[in-house]
Amino acid sequence: MTKFQDIPYARPDIEAESAAFRSLLSDFSKARSADAAREAMDRLSGLRGRISTLKDLVEIRHTCDTTDPFYEAENDFWDGAAPRIDALENELYGTLVSSPFRKELEGVWGPHIFRMAECRLAAFKPGIEDLLAVENRLASEYGKLKASAAIPFDGRVLNLAELGPFVESPDRDTRGRAVSAVSGFYRDHGDEFDRIYAELVAVRHRIALELGFPNFTPLGYARLGRTDYGPGQVASYRSQVLRSVVPLAASLRKRQARRLGLSALAYRDEAFEFPTGNPKPAGGTAELLEAAGRMYDEMSAETGSFFRRMRERELFDLEPRKGKAMGGYCSYLPAEGVPFIFANSNGTAQDVDTLTHEVGHAFQVSRGGRFSFPEYHWPTLEACEIHSMSMEFLAWPWMDGFFGADADKYRFRHLTSGILFLPYGVLVDEFQHWVYEHPGAAPAERRAAWRRMEKVYLPWRDYEGDGFLEAGGYWFRQGHIFQDPFYYIDYTLAQVCAYEFWALSRQDRPGAWRRYLALCDAAGSRPFLDLLGIAGLRNPFAEGSIAGILAPARTWLDAVDDRGF
Repeated sequence: MTKFQDIPYARPDIEAESAAFRSLLSDFSKARSADAAREAMDRLSGLRGRISTLKDLVEIRHTCDTTDPFYEAENDFWDGAAPRIDALENELYGTLVSSPFRKELEGVWGPHIFRMAECRLAAFKPGIEDLLAVENRLASEYGKLKASAAIPFDGRVLNLAELGPFVESPDRDTRGRAVSAVSGFYRDHGDEFDRIYAELVAVRHRIALELGFPNFTPLGYARLGRTDYGPGQVASYRSQVLRSVVPLAASLRKRQARRLGLSALAYRDEAFEFPTGNPKPAGGTAELLEAAGRMYDEMSAETGSFFRRMRERELFDLEPRKGKAMGGYCSYLPAEGVPFIFANSNGTAQDVDTLTHEVGHAFQVSRGGRFSFPEYHWPTLEACEIHSMSMEFLAWPWMDGFFGADADKYRFRHLTSGILFLPYGVLVDEFQHWVYEHPGAAPAERRAAWRRMEKVYLPWRDYEGDGFLEAGGYWFRQGHIFQDPFYYIDYTLAQVCAYEFWALSRQDRPGAWRRYLALCDAAGSRPFLDLLGIAGLRNPFAEGSIAGILAPARTWLDAVDDRGF
């Protein structure tokens, strides 16, 4: 069994791979029967999986060590090669949708791959490859800038992840200094962040115009494969969050201030939730994995065998270190048939959140990998996040193994954190809609727009006179705004669905698990709203759905005496 570090990598010959790709595509287009076309596409999917594995292997190893010169060079290579691959994929999609056997093939593969292909065709045409390469380069530049953080703090030099525990310190002065240190990094590099983002917006707007869109917004939706809803439904959904969730979140912040003995909550206090300290998992990364192993063995036969394979092949990188990229993610290597989980543990409850979240992704894609089409391995991103966020809630019965006596404190925190996240998540989305509707806005105008919206969705936030944050600089830290435009709303849609899974699991855990497994097994073979139907979940765009879905959580929270934490 090959461990991750032993998976071989060699830079492919893009010219040779392109020729092989086009040869197999020609076999598909010349096929004289639906069966022959299917066989040709299966072979082509194998080639695509091999190329994707090499590309993703580089991305993983580069983010594990952004200072490694070999993988930095390989990452640059793939940034440059990606548009050429996109061009090949575009040829594939055009050939696919025009197949004379489309009707028969829809019966084999389902219609969703054809609808996604039409979205992809709308999002690409030959001639924009250089612009896409610029976009990729700028997104990588943003990640490298954040990873370069070396912030002096209490006699040490820390990166952004390593400052996390200090932001949650029981000592208010320490929290304030940690928050200021993080803010200071973004302030000191503000011109660079503004430049990178301005160039990203400009190149995305130009790409959109080249493709015949009025601005980047509809292109962003097409890139994300949103075939069954659009900006109008998302705007209506944001309005539901504003009406139903913002008041609830504000009441939770008032409860937090009361727990902490504060007359009013400041931004420095938001991450510190309990006077006895936030819940922390016992031990380090090794203990975290051991507790997770026991949990997944008990959760189900499927999760138990899956997690053991992950550990045996060492498909994790969880420890922060100098030069390692920020954040967390799950990737998939189709040629190996395995996922990989990347994170930056810092000794906080977020370590457990991140692990269970990314395992949700990894478990789903390990089951979706059985589909021939790479497009079916993962669902679209809003559906993708349902697996991860719901896994966080499905893990609730085992939290005693991670937190001991603080398990109930963790559960309260976890349930409230999702509610507090929803207004922020739709804020990020509304900000991006504004940005791409005003592509010529100056950096100061973007910051002002963010702060204006921040006051609507986060009315409790008090930056205590921090000039940079008061001027609207907080969004610099949100990588999705730079690297994955319009993705962030997906987390909120999934969070709402996860709350429904949480309520179902408390009523009928075996039934909830069957629904979850059915959702995982459907993978990306259906669009978002169809997948909700498979799992028996409500449509979050439907008027009144948000209030109804959150009602059980509100009832549970009202029954908890959080002053005892």
